[in-house]
Amino acid sequence: MMIYRFRVILDTEEDVFRDIEIEEEATLEQFHNVITQSFGFDGNEVASFYASDEDWNQGEEISLFDMSDGSVPVKLMNETTINDIVTEASPKMIYVYDFLSMWTFFVELAEIAEYENGREYPNVMFVHGQLPDQAPDKEFVADDSFDDDVNDEDVMNLDDYDDLDFDENWN
Repeated sequence: MMIYRFRVILDTEEDVFRDIEIEEEATLEQFHNVITQSFGFDGNEVASFYASDEDWNQGEEISLFDMSDGSVPVKLMNETTINDIVTEASPKMIYVYDFLSMWTFFVELAEIAEYENGREYPNVMFVHGQLPDQAPDKEFVADDSFDDDVNDEDVMNLDDYDDLDFDENWN
């Protein structure tokens, strides 16, 4: 049996990551548990891994829970082993924890090593940085070419909503 060594990096400005080693035949649910514990989460939120290509494009979802209507088969973490998804040729995954906060992590296979007798796996090898109080905001870059002819005066200020002429009891 081989050991996969991963670097799990929080998608944030500061460097926040964990280096984790885990058996190649461990389930993604086991990997999810060690990731959440190593970053200090309670582990009670919905989470998913996503297969990823070299450029971190999100691929197939492997979910913690089946929340589908049953019409489309869902890959589940407890039925999927790490080596089903990650190989040396395809070493990257994206991990999202808590779909309300969208904690997003880049998971990359750094090395495949020999199993060491007497060592406990999974093993958090290295911890760097602290989790911020809340998930980093995602930067959604939009095509803002249509904004070129909008003046700041044209933009509604939320404090001005009292000046609108709608009947307050509209419902």
